[in-house]
Amino acid sequence: MRCFDGGPRRRDRESPTPPPPPANKTETEDDDGGGNGRKRRQHQSPMSSTAQTPTVSTATSPGATINLGDEYTLAVQTNSYNEIWAKIHSGDGPATENEDVAPPSAALSPARLIARVLQPDRASIQEVLCTAPPSHLTRLVSSYFDSSESTSAACLSLRRAVDHARPLYDPISKLLELLPCTSPSPTSAGTGPGPHLTPAQCDWAFDTFFEFDRLDNPFPAPSTGFQGMRRCFSELRQQLESHLRKARRRRRLLRRATRGAAACLIGAAAGAAVAALVIATHALAALVAGPAVCLLPGDLLAGPRRRAREHMAQLDAAARGTYVLNNDLDTIERLVARLHETVESDKKLVRLGLERGRGMRHPIEEVLRQLHKNHPCFLHQLEDLDEHICLFFAAVNRARSLLLRQIHHHHHHRHSG
Repeated sequence: MRCFDGGPRRRDRESPTPPPPPANKTETEDDDGGGNGRKRRQHQSPMSSTAQTPTVSTATSPGATINLGDEYTLAVQTNSYNEIWAKIHSGDGPATENEDVAPPSAALSPARLIARVLQPDRASIQEVLCTAPPSHLTRLVSSYFDSSESTSAACLSLRRAVDHARPLYDPISKLLELLPCTSPSPTSAGTGPGPHLTPAQCDWAFDTFFEFDRLDNPFPAPSTGFQGMRRCFSELRQQLESHLRKARRRRRLLRRATRGAAACLIGAAAGAAVAALVIATHALAALVAGPAVCLLPGDLLAGPRRRAREHMAQLDAAARGTYVLNNDLDTIERLVARLHETVESDKKLVRLGLERGRGMRHPIEEVLRQLHKNHPCFLHQLEDLDEHICLFFAAVNRARSLLLRQIHHHHHHRHSG
């Protein structure tokens, strides 16, 4: 029986993906703050605190690509990621002074937990959407907010599946820790075959297998549950890229206007110098007044140029955010499918031992040998899924915030125009 995640754990994050949307040459700021946030208290993956991938430049230039390994390493160090982890894992471990007032996540309904995790909240979004003029972008953003909430509910159900999977495998884990790893071949010392199970240990293993087989698989079978969200991402990204192209054209126009003002300044200075040779008494006034008049358009365009750069940076960040969200959904779907397959394979393996009957030492030992090989992979998959669900929520919140800013900007631009 093969291990479903035997390769490097980075494979999910560095699998071939379509190129991200083109980026402009402006730099964007990370809204999540630095990487010195709180550390998680339990079920923490080793990958969260170490960076294993080589550094790859992700300069925001046309045609640039996103290094998903670097993006992952940076994402798990942000304050927003750690805050979301604390919210959806509250009640998993001993409470701290800051968590006494917060109810455990298991005691909250899905709707209340979504309202607790997703930011900005629904009330703020509805307030902005109601005041914004109707447009294709507004409708797409509204559809995105609805889809993000339904997809977040699906991710929370997967998070609960992780919570159900751990107690499902706890008896198996305890069994593998306490029972010897039997081997039919001679030991490394060459003294004969490995230790065998006693009759009491065989009965214990048989009872554990029976209870494991009786419980349902906590992970759903692979489906197309995220297809609607992906379609929304695709349409939204196309609309954002269209707005980004318009913003670039507007910035080019502003740049040309600035160059025209500079040409006017040079011409005025030259004209003033010539006039000074002809009318010496008016030379000083010409040199002072001419450039001042021509500098005025350039000064007036400084503000629009700055706002255009900021707007392009927000559009670029929002478009890239939709790409990261789509990749997060792909990774979550692959992890869930792999976990479902792993549990089903373990159940088939356990049934082989159960079919031989109680007290049959050799089949039980063979099942234990295979479980010893596969169990670490399963635990790594659980940690990966837990982390990627938190990454998804952090990315959703970033996208919601950026898109809300776009609606603000779009409304203000049309109102001022």
